[in-house]
Amino acid sequence: MPRVVVLLFSLMLFFPFTGSPARAALPVVDSQDQPLPTLAPMLEDATRAVVNIATRAHSPRQENPLLNDPYFQWFFNLPRPQQQKPAQSLGSGVIVDAEAGLILTNHHVVKGAAEIEITLKDGQALPAELVGADPDTDVALVRIPAADRRGVSLSALPLADSDRVRVGDFVVAIGNPFGLGQTVTSGIVSAVGRSGLGIEGYEDFIQTDASINPGNSGGALVDLGGHLVGINTAIIGPSGGNVGIGFAIPVNMARDVMEQLVEYGRVRRGRLGVVGQNLNLALARTLGLKDTRGVLVAQVVPGSPAETAGLSPGDVIVEVAGRPVNGLHDLHNRLGMLRVGEKTRTEIIRNGKRTHLTIAVSDRWGEQVEGERISPLLAGASLGPAEGAGVVVVEVARDTRAWLAGLRTGDRILSVNRQPIASVEALRRMPLVDGRPLLLLIAREGEEAFLVVLQ
Repeated sequence: MPRVVVLLFSLMLFFPFTGSPARAALPVVDSQDQPLPTLAPMLEDATRAVVNIATRAHSPRQENPLLNDPYFQWFFNLPRPQQQKPAQSLGSGVIVDAEAGLILTNHHVVKGAAEIEITLKDGQALPAELVGADPDTDVALVRIPAADRRGVSLSALPLADSDRVRVGDFVVAIGNPFGLGQTVTSGIVSAVGRSGLGIEGYEDFIQTDASINPGNSGGALVDLGGHLVGINTAIIGPSGGNVGIGFAIPVNMARDVMEQLVEYGRVRRGRLGVVGQNLNLALARTLGLKDTRGVLVAQVVPGSPAETAGLSPGDVIVEVAGRPVNGLHDLHNRLGMLRVGEKTRTEIIRNGKRTHLTIAVSDRWGEQVEGERISPLLAGASLGPAEGAGVVVVEVARDTRAWLAGLRTGDRILSVNRQPIASVEALRRMPLVDGRPLLLLIAREGEEAFLVVLQ
């Protein structure tokens, strides 16, 4: 009798009674005619949509480090070193549109790739092309061209609504790392809405204890019905090993990014035009608030969508697009996923009363200037306003001096020749001497670095 009780209890863990059929696979019968739960039927379908991704890039040969020094190259009039040595990285991806051959993966899996090769579960290797990537969310989209898919049957995973994922839900992590073949691990959702980790620019992670092994980046996190709920991205553990703390990008965020990559080839993020701060107990009490949830508006940028909508310093933003805003990280994420021109309902607390505004976000409020109007060394670059200090590189043409120095679209220029830059207008007023190099401090993907643009 105890044996039967234990068996029934274990079955209840996998198939709890909810008044409706469980989403997991039906039990099978083992050699002793005892029904046991299994994920095998679901995984037989789901694993066909998870692929291995191999990328080949070109990295510089090992040589005297002086040859890479911009001042050394300038003084001796040396050509820039050519990229020659091939490199290879391996990760995973998830087919999300079989008809179009679209595969979601991580930006860091395909970063710098000159060639991309997809290997299906059955071992077929197919060439792929990059549709676009978004470093801020670490999402990338690749496509197997139609000409290379003739006679090949692809299987895609259906997408879940990741906003409905709850702590305690059973999930399965699927990857195809290092060309070894499929790996599957199971666990539960440990937390949702994880942010502030400093892993990506926009963070709203699903945390799971399902093992996400090195090389599984870009793979699938699925529910027991075989629906995609997230893209496996990162782990936290000593020496890079897995200790049951893994993170996946919610599929709703990945889907929003994917749609923009298909339409524009990049993500066009809306801007609100506010400088905000988190609330503490003293501020909350002074403003007559019950708690510290929300973002206090400290400054509204003139001419911005926020000013047009009527947002004022002292307002507390508590909800954007129907989702709560608990702090700056939440506000950053909510705004980062809004499309340019999209109108969004923004809930605020003003003078102790809750009200709302409708704000149409834009990516072109404020002034934009061509780089050559600042300096001949910035010819080919377009610069625009940034949230907070600095200016954003809206676009930079290939093979210009700025491009060869390392400036890229999306970089934020914080200072020029060690002088902080507050706005496009401040940059235009800077006294720059023709013929002298420019020393730029830029921010990219959460890191800051100096670049030298030479004559």
